[in-house]
This record gives sequence, C-alpha cells and structure tokens, in this order.
Amino acid sequence: MSVKTMCLCGLALLALGVIVGAFGAHALKPVLLENQTLDTFQTGMNYWFYHALGLLGLSAWRYKQDAPLLAWAGVSILVGIFFFCGSLLILSVSGIKWLGAVAPIGGLGFIVGWLLAFWTVWRNFEKNQ
Repeated sequence: MSVKTMCLCGLALLALGVIVGAFGAHALKPVLLENQTLDTFQTGMNYWFYHALGLLGLSAWRYKQDAPLLAWAGVSILVGIFFFCGSLLILSVSGIKWLGAVAPIGGLGFIVGWLLAFWTVWRNFEKNQ
C-alpha cells in the first residue's frame, strides 16, 4: 500500500466514522437499545477511530521512512477495521449473533499490524540514530 493510499484511507475512515457514529447515535439508537447492543456499537466505533488514527500515523511515519513492513501493517489494520469493527456494527444493528465470531479475525489484523510496526522500530531504530 502506498503512503498516499494509506493516508487517504485513514482520512476517509475518520470522516466515515463520524458519519456512522452520528447515524448510530441518532437514527439507530432505538434499534440498538431494543437489541441491547449499544455497547457493542460503541466498542466498534471506538476501535474504528483508534485504528483510523493509527493508520494515519503509520502513513506519516512511512512518508518519513521507507519501510516496506509499514505498508503491510497498514493493510493488516485495514483488515482489522473491516472485520472487527464491521462485524460489531452489523451485529449491533441486525442482531445476527454469529457475526461475533468474525470479530477475532479483525482483532488478529490489529495485532499483526501493530506487531509489524513494532518490528520496524526494533529493526530500524539503531540505523536512524
């Protein structure tokens, strides 16, 4: 994933997160309360925002340092947002419980992404001093 694509994805996800969050807080709130899934929706939105900001941070870092693993970290975090946050948001609105089993795939995406970023720092820190 290019630096530009990673940055644009982070920015687009932040804007879309505001839209989805506002829609959930207003238009979907009765459904979320009826399904007793407001907390699930909020968890999905929190992780969405944290990781969209993280993706934006990775793109800035990648702009300064050419580290191919950071591209894979970005892809992994995008997969995490799609599977983890997406499954929680759909579950909270639809009540389809089996979607909860999809969330760990996204969680694994988050973990892999951040471990790739960790490895990049570990491997390259001394080179840049």
